[in-house]
Amino acid sequence: MLRQWLCRNRWLTFEDPLIMGVMNITPDSFSDGGKFYSHSSVMLEHVLDQGAAMIAEGARILDVGGESSRPGAEPVGHVEEIRRVVPVIEALSTLDCLVSVDTYHIETARAAVTAGADIINDISGGADPAMQALVAESGVGLCLMHMQGSPQTMQNNPSYVDVVDEVAGFLAARISACIASGVMAAQIATDPGFGFGKSLSHNLRLLRCLEQVRVGQHPLLVGLSRKSMLGTITGKPVEERDTASVVAAVLAAQNGADIIRVHDVAKTTDGLQVLRHVAAPG
Repeated sequence: MLRQWLCRNRWLTFEDPLIMGVMNITPDSFSDGGKFYSHSSVMLEHVLDQGAAMIAEGARILDVGGESSRPGAEPVGHVEEIRRVVPVIEALSTLDCLVSVDTYHIETARAAVTAGADIINDISGGADPAMQALVAESGVGLCLMHMQGSPQTMQNNPSYVDVVDEVAGFLAARISACIASGVMAAQIATDPGFGFGKSLSHNLRLLRCLEQVRVGQHPLLVGLSRKSMLGTITGKPVEERDTASVVAAVLAAQNGADIIRVHDVAKTTDGLQVLRHVAAPG
């Protein structure tokens, strides 16, 4: 039986991994800060052009973020976050894709859902009961992520007894809490949170053991694109990590990922096409 994800009134099915394209509407995100946001204004025409290009290259979901969650990033608050993301969500909702909002602020999530967002991508794991209520009422998809600490503290010596067991246990507990609050199981996907309170060894073990992190048949979303773990491995700066990112995406797909969150959609699509042909019987 194929895994499925209910996002508002649309079902995503996972015969093959789907690609989520990253669109950070921030001046300070680690990889693409300032690409769509400059001098305190959103460049909507550029956003629409880039969104359409990502869809043509193979993205099924576009993930819009208005607050950087890189290690050490300072929160901007929901008022500024809303100002950044709502016009973008309204614009992208005219395209043939699902639109995700990357936020843990309930005020931003409400505004985003009203603007047309289909998915809430919550790095706090749905910690706010009001977020759970919004998802239950609106029917949008919800991605629950694991993070040890906060973006300000998460890389200060992260430690685990067993990172796979602890991440899987956290995600299972968050799923149960959301379902108890009225969210349908079909609305929930999970993300082990690569780089969010994990060392290189933690990240590598999670990547090797993705299926052990899966809870039931909930879809698994993985975000490895251009992350510092790849820089540690290759010695390359963030702008030179696309090759490593594609390799990581292919490995994640081989190991069970259903949704791959990436910056370079075209290269990732190529990598996943090669995997698909190699894995096909014949």
